[in-house]
Amino acid sequence: MSQTDTQTVKLDILSDPICPWCYIGKTHLDKALAKLPDHPFVIEWHPFQLNPDMPDAGMDRREYLERKFGGKDGAVRAYAPVVEHAENAGLKIDFEGMKRTPNTLDAHRLIHWAGIEGKQNAVVDALFDAYFVQARDIGDPEVLSDIADSAGMDAAVVMKLLKSDADREDIRNRDTHSREMGVSSVPTFIVANQHAVPGAQPPEMWEKVIGEIMSQLEASSA
Repeated sequence: MSQTDTQTVKLDILSDPICPWCYIGKTHLDKALAKLPDHPFVIEWHPFQLNPDMPDAGMDRREYLERKFGGKDGAVRAYAPVVEHAENAGLKIDFEGMKRTPNTLDAHRLIHWAGIEGKQNAVVDALFDAYFVQARDIGDPEVLSDIADSAGMDAAVVMKLLKSDADREDIRNRDTHSREMGVSSVPTFIVANQHAVPGAQPPEMWEKVIGEIMSQLEASSA
């Protein structure tokens, strides 16, 4: 049974491309989806900025982390589980190479435009890879247009849009709406507009969820 001859189920994902738990969470989800290619999910990514008040130019990453976690020791403690879970997921994150924490509003605009073209997943993957693996500044319009190009989008059009105010307010409003609905951390996965699944859940959990959904769909269509 394929997605073309069965019902589909919406999976909405709220995330931020500089959130390591979002990177880990997507990796876990992708493993489950690869194992169960007949899954019914139709995935859409939604904006949630970890730092909505971040200056447009971003800021020094060390300064940002030490301010957020109360000094160097606090930052190290906060990131210890991230490092452990990333390694367990088979991910290599270049924490040493990451010099700046960017404002992600433009990255979210790119994800939105990618969704219009049906290229969201590729762009989200490329953003995670650019930031966590290549330690690139994904607040830089040149980097974002390069990512768009790698996903098959028109880099010149994306650069023109980035230089405008297109969809800025829409992204901010969607972010605010999610907070008003009670979302306080990412990743947050919303299954079928009903069930919120917070955090970087392991592949086994997703396999179980997908199995249960497919059983329900088969029962309802029998």
